[in-house]
Amino acid sequence: MEQYLVIIFRTVILYVLILLILRIMGKKELGQLSTIDFVVSIMLAEMAVLSIEKPDTPILINIVPMVLLMLIQIGMSIATLKSKKLRDLVDGRPSIIINKGEIDEEAMRKHRYNLDDLLLQLRGKDIRNITDVEFAILETTGELSVLKKPKKKNSGTMTFPLIVDGEIQQEGLNHINQTEAWLHKELLKRGYYDVKEISFCSWENGNFFIDRSDKKI
Repeated sequence: MEQYLVIIFRTVILYVLILLILRIMGKKELGQLSTIDFVVSIMLAEMAVLSIEKPDTPILINIVPMVLLMLIQIGMSIATLKSKKLRDLVDGRPSIIINKGEIDEEAMRKHRYNLDDLLLQLRGKDIRNITDVEFAILETTGELSVLKKPKKKNSGTMTFPLIVDGEIQQEGLNHINQTEAWLHKELLKRGYYDVKEISFCSWENGNFFIDRSDKKI
């Protein structure tokens, strides 16, 4: 019974302590956490779990490194505020993923960010077509900031991906009632002889958007 009381006591103490530490470190939404913020949060949680799992161990053994982590994080926050170089080193820099309507595949590879991730985030911002995007910037938090092009007529029509990473998307062809033979023919008209050389191809209202891969085939 005594052991259970110790566990309950530790749980309450550590809960309050972590709340205080997070408040002192500053308010941030989960999606706005930097890499170091995320690492510190995980380490705090792990230390708290270890303290609760081992009630025979003095609680100060776990509290001391938790407070130390808080102090290190506060120190790093102050240092990064004063030094842009250190801030870039710790948090990284935003990267332009779409530049003037063109996908920057090199930037995507650098951040291990694929076309599915890009399309998912664009759909989350109610953007159905990459051609509607002037600039898309991948922030250091992983959030995608998008600057749209001026609205066009018929922009409410649906966009269907036909090729993603050099692979034909049969589902997209089915939606527009077309075949692979038709797609190859249309690509040939536009000077594309191999689907492997295409990073992304979509169809909307009779118009194609084609982004050539910058990989060597």
